[in-house]
Amino acid sequence: MHRFGLIGKDISYSFSPGYFGEKFRKLGLEDYTYQIFDLADISEFPALFGEYPDLKGLNVTIPYKQVVMPFLDHIAPEAARIGAVNTICLQGSITTGHNTDVTGFRESLRPLLLPADREALILGTGGASRAVAHALEQLGIHFRYVSRNPGPGQLSYTGLDAPTLREVQIVVNTTPLGTHPNTDARPEIPYEALGPEHLLFDLIYNPGQTAFLSEGRSRGSRIKNGLEMLEIQAEHAWKLWNAPAATPGN
Repeated sequence: MHRFGLIGKDISYSFSPGYFGEKFRKLGLEDYTYQIFDLADISEFPALFGEYPDLKGLNVTIPYKQVVMPFLDHIAPEAARIGAVNTICLQGSITTGHNTDVTGFRESLRPLLLPADREALILGTGGASRAVAHALEQLGIHFRYVSRNPGPGQLSYTGLDAPTLREVQIVVNTTPLGTHPNTDARPEIPYEALGPEHLLFDLIYNPGQTAFLSEGRSRGSRIKNGLEMLEIQAEHAWKLWNAPAATPGN
């Protein structure tokens, strides 16, 4: 058996088992399976390898993209720069962490960009936000973080006023606010300042249009959810899992 899976917490809603199950079916891979590993705490992670010796690869989601890193043997250079892992490859018993979120976000965002899109706000400071920041850097877009507990150079939600929001063109929600079943939740920003010059990107894909995106759409903003990003990063992960053996960490 070739076993793959997703580690996270409270992730029964995940799209990944259905996505990879359909991929395996289309490719005729009858001895391949993908399952959810819902961990109450990251300390449960090492036991997976003893319980499932046929594991070939893992995805990682909220809230473990950063805290899983000390448990891995190697971290690929880009994932190390980002400071978060969402894909784990196994070569025998050796684990290597990668980040495919950055490719997924970058390639999903790129077709929507206009020449004037030069400033962005990233809502949230978790593991996914780091991949978003890295992708924006690659695209030459300046960004600032907005956080409930802002660090140096970061904005607070209470400090994010309408004039500041009008100075940016891109707003990316990397928080879980609005995820099913809590679909009425949304980041607290001054939505009245949004307009057609804004692009709102929500990493959430369930529901397809979050309350955050609905606010932007009602004001003429461009909107995009996280489904395509998820599909792109999943395909990148699949390529990594099936790549020829290489020096760990490369």
